Amino acid sequence: MADPVHRRGFLKRGAATAAVISVAGCSDPSQSPPVRTILGEVENLTRRAQRLFAGGHALAPEFTKADIAPVFRANGTLNPGTNDYAIAAAEGFKNWRIKVGGLVEKPLDLGLTDLKAFPPRTQITRHDCVEGWSCIGQWTGAPLSLILAAARPKSTARYVVFHCADPMGEDGFDAAGNLVPAPHYYESLDLLEATHPQTILAYDLNGAPLPVQNGAPVRLRAERQLGYKMPKYIQTIELMEDFSRIGGGKGGYWEDQGYTWYGGI
Repeated sequence: MADPVHRRGFLKRGAATAAVISVAGCSDPSQSPPVRTILGEVENLTRRAQRLFAGGHALAPEFTKADIAPVFRANGTLNPGTNDYAIAAAEGFKNWRIKVGGLVEKPLDLGLTDLKAFPPRTQITRHDCVEGWSCIGQWTGAPLSLILAAARPKSTARYVVFHCADPMGEDGFDAAGNLVPAPHYYESLDLLEATHPQTILAYDLNGAPLPVQNGAPVRLRAERQLGYKMPKYIQTIELMEDFSRIGGGKGGYWEDQGYTWYGGI
């Protein structure tokens, strides 16, 4: 997840990066529509370029244990701060559940024990944040491809949406005095990225259970994506055909604020 700052203009490497910088310098939600249109075209170009030249399931670089940072820097929310989350943490997340639903033939309701029953994958990778910093850590988790296979996506499913426990702001009230809960973090991937071998639901960091600040008990690792595309505190996974009925219809919390949906590196 991203920290609440404007996105820097280093999003893509090579010619696409130069194009973004030359147009706007950074992706600012206040940009005029013509600039957003141009950046949208750059986004589509870089996504096609990555999959054309790198391959749909080409691996992100992996590193050695000697490269692991002594402390893995946390991005985004450091603690959801809700009563429900505090209770779950105090219980060691023994009752934490992740529901998998939407456009699937077989909805799932997974606890941590269920998640750990899938053949695990361990990978040492670099996290790249939109703020411009990077950090290397070792992640262990269940390959998302196996979880999706168990849920059996329907033919109309195109995207995988992750709903999280961390509220983004404070609750409020509408004009009639009704409570309006703060939106919670959410993100999405297309099915190609969701089934990538390095896309996992991670429950361990550097050989130990995830710390709260790093997304306990479960976060997404999608190693070809920028940090805001890897949500923490995952509670629900929903397969959808499009984003029209969720949030601002852009596919993610920060996308609703003006970030581009494609966060590949």
